[in-house]
Amino acid sequence: MEPSAARQPPAVDQRLSGSGAVKARVSCSRELELKTTLRELVIYIVFLTDLSILTFGMVSTDMYYLNKVMSHLFLEPSSSEDDRSGFRSIGSRADFWRFAEGPLLDGLYWEKWYNNTTLTLQNNSHIYYENLLLGVAQIRQLKVRNNTCSIYPYFHHFLEDCYSEYRYRAEDRSDFGLRNKSEWKYTSASSLSPWYWGSMGLYSSGGYMFTLPKSKQESVEKLVFLRQNSWLTRGTRVVFIDFSTYNANINLFCIIKLVVEFPATGGAVTSSHIYSVKLLRYVTYYDYFLASCEITFCLFIVTFIIQEAIKIVKLKKEYFRSAWNWLDLLLLVVSILAIAFNIYCTVEVSLLMEELLSDAHVYPDFYFLAFWQVLYNNMIAVNIFFAWIKILKYVSFNKTMTQLSSTLSRCAKDIIGFAIMFFIIFFAYAQLGYLVFGSQVEEFSTFQNCIFTQFRIVLGDFNFETIEATNRILGPIYFITFVFFVFFVLLNMFLAIINDTYSEVKADFEVIPSQELQIRDLFRQSCNKALVKLRLKKPEMDTNPADESLESKEFSATKRKDISKLSNRDSANEKSHLKLSEVQSGREKLCQKYPSTEDTEAVTAQSYVSTAEFQQLLRYTAELGKELNNTNAKLRRIMKSMQQLKDTSGKTAQ
Repeated sequence: MEPSAARQPPAVDQRLSGSGAVKARVSCSRELELKTTLRELVIYIVFLTDLSILTFGMVSTDMYYLNKVMSHLFLEPSSSEDDRSGFRSIGSRADFWRFAEGPLLDGLYWEKWYNNTTLTLQNNSHIYYENLLLGVAQIRQLKVRNNTCSIYPYFHHFLEDCYSEYRYRAEDRSDFGLRNKSEWKYTSASSLSPWYWGSMGLYSSGGYMFTLPKSKQESVEKLVFLRQNSWLTRGTRVVFIDFSTYNANINLFCIIKLVVEFPATGGAVTSSHIYSVKLLRYVTYYDYFLASCEITFCLFIVTFIIQEAIKIVKLKKEYFRSAWNWLDLLLLVVSILAIAFNIYCTVEVSLLMEELLSDAHVYPDFYFLAFWQVLYNNMIAVNIFFAWIKILKYVSFNKTMTQLSSTLSRCAKDIIGFAIMFFIIFFAYAQLGYLVFGSQVEEFSTFQNCIFTQFRIVLGDFNFETIEATNRILGPIYFITFVFFVFFVLLNMFLAIINDTYSEVKADFEVIPSQELQIRDLFRQSCNKALVKLRLKKPEMDTNPADESLESKEFSATKRKDISKLSNRDSANEKSHLKLSEVQSGREKLCQKYPSTEDTEAVTAQSYVSTAEFQQLLRYTAELGKELNNTNAKLRRIMKSMQQLKDTSGKTAQ
């Protein structure tokens, strides 16, 4: 009974043997794939290090402090002055002239030292004594024509003039006022000059402009003259104040743009942009080191482009089915744009720098150069963001990261269905908030603000009193129902989807025996080999000198453990070990056929088992092991019952 009970069916025997051979083949392919991945990871770490040095070399804390002192000087009024004279307190045209004739000129022209000693700086202004004012400041305005809006017929007798909000087609370009100087005549700007996106509209780069003289007294007289002759009219929609400084101590240009918009509703809205940029990029030795990093970065990008092109030619449509390949393409596109911006900025600075500084009595338009430099910095920032995200591609070989990625991929459909339901409710509340509170509360003044405000409500960053004071009935109803449905119901449903899926994935990984070679083990093994070759470490004597990899050791130990469990305390132990030896011999032959030092693409092409299929086979093997254990347990119970029957029959016979 025991030998017959321990004998396995031929079908199960054959399936186990075939599964072991397939796993052995996949294990060899896995080892080769990990070695290729490790090689790519080392190269990519070098690339990421170069990109990090290049990125952080463009910014410094000096930029922040320079922006801070300029903002404090021009945007915040001093304690000794009237609060209404500050830039941020401008609420009308009268406030604009008060600021222009007072704090603006006081900040632009530094003619005395702190002890009232006159500065002898060759008719140049040094803001905070360290920042040279380049050329002079420029003031520019844009206007709209009269009768550019429609008046209801009943009000024709009361209203004769009508000035709409700013639109490019409604822009006024005719001469006005005294018509004898440039500030009364429209000046067209270069087609390459960037437009300005303000709070109330998108403004062109032309307009009515004038520059301030080098002397503070002459500037005061000019501003007073323009104010008395109504340079600002009812049609004025925006005024720009532009000037630039250079700090030689830290080699930084500071480009300042102060904007005052006069909407069609009346009043004024202020905004400002202060950019500290490094336009002269190659001055110190460290700058030349960054230049070498830029060259290395370009070489890496060329190499990656060739590599991705080869992959696209080989894989064709299969290449675009991987999310990691799309991330690689996005990284390459952003990198190419960043390189193009860098070349353009460098060339433009070298061509325009001497021209802009040739005349000290005109306004040098450095805003154009700063605009492109900021775009380049943004490109590099986005580039390094995606570069760090790509590291997940290599970390995914780790078991924990595999669990996380499997969780996200398995619950993707559930999350998409949840997202549809979530955003239907979310946008419904956004429209409700915009229609009910939009005319009274700033956080709901636009539909975009409503969306951001609702995210702030979810995070707890919101002032409930503002909507309660606006509408004492709908305000509390809106807030309570939104928090209940979105925060207590939908967000908890979202967490439940992820938690349940993660529990299922974690349970599956606990069932599957850990037979995969981890990339950290392969990295450790490669480092040990390198140290041995450099004679910095003695070779381990207990290691097998043959071409047996770390993965084959883990594979052998795990298989011995699993198969020994299948025949625990049973007479089929010898047969199971024979099956194990067959699996091991088949794997060794396979690894000899495809050595790990050869090109991995040959094995990948020969291997017809994917990672998902490999995990499915492991899961099937674990289930088969459970079935065999259950079968052995039943056989032992049967043998025990038969032994009891035999003992009982023997006693009865006696």
